[in-house]
Amino acid sequence: MSLKNTFLVARARVFKSLFVAEEGVVSAFVVGLMMTFIVCAAFGVDGGRLVATRLELADHAENAARIGAQEITDLRSGRPKIDQNLAQRSSTTYLGDQDLNFSVSVSSNSVTVTAIREVEMTLLKLFGVRNHTISVTRTAEPRDE
Repeated sequence: MSLKNTFLVARARVFKSLFVAEEGVVSAFVVGLMMTFIVCAAFGVDGGRLVATRLELADHAENAARIGAQEITDLRSGRPKIDQNLAQRSSTTYLGDQDLNFSVSVSSNSVTVTAIREVEMTLLKLFGVRNHTISVTRTAEPRDE
């Protein structure tokens, strides 16, 4: 065997040992890549659900506060004020129809509504995140403009 052939055989053994030593590296890379994709999908799906729920709660809280603030008395006296009992009842009725946890606070010049909902995670549940509670508060005041 010539020196050139001996060198090529030795070189082939070195390269072969390098490739044999790296078995499973591709599998680990693929698993890591898949986990990254799953985490990104979880943030996209569950994050989108959280944003949508927050917007929905803000809409319901704002509508309930506005409904309560429309219950005005003493318009002809020049000093209009909110009928607190009627405003409480109107806001509570609206929110009760929406299947929400809520609180309503009424004063003579404003109605404040807090809407609360617990959102169950779908994909983030795989990583230990179970539920997330979202709370939104809105206030309405009657204006003469």
